[in-house]
Amino acid sequence: MKLLVVVDMQNDFIDGSLGTAEAVAILPNVVRKIRDFDGTVLATRDTHPKDYLSTREGKNLPVEHCIEGTKGWEIRREIEDLLAEEPIDKPSFGSVELAKKVCELNEKEPVESITLIGLCTDICVISNAMVLQAFLPEVPVTVDASCCAGVTPESHERALEAMKMCQVQIL
Repeated sequence: MKLLVVVDMQNDFIDGSLGTAEAVAILPNVVRKIRDFDGTVLATRDTHPKDYLSTREGKNLPVEHCIEGTKGWEIRREIEDLLAEEPIDKPSFGSVELAKKVCELNEKEPVESITLIGLCTDICVISNAMVLQAFLPEVPVTVDASCCAGVTPESHERALEAMKMCQVQIL
């Protein structure tokens, strides 16, 4: 089985409170990648409580975003329409729940490869790539850079380089 993991393609990260021109620019690539993917597609959704600013993350990144139930928390409509199942909500950068789900799928049918796309390359994409490699060290993990954007173009490139050093394949 081949897996595609769509990381946090939410309104707040695209053109909302933490959006960037680069995130908007990758939307057509992401839609095409999901539509053309021959395998299982999973998605994550950054999910924060209303009191986000009082959390450890909120104190370090004092910008309200992805507050559960808000428009910014929602997966972008054109992407959500392509998903067969509900996204995995995650309270932080990397998702142990995602890794557990992938391990469960692997027990039913061996996972041949995992490809990650989405936002942000330098925070949640890299975190989930590392978590998935830790849980399934023999499964190749790939990141499609044309379907990712970072907080800045420079931090996007640094994250891609860091992942290469950790044996994540970069397309």
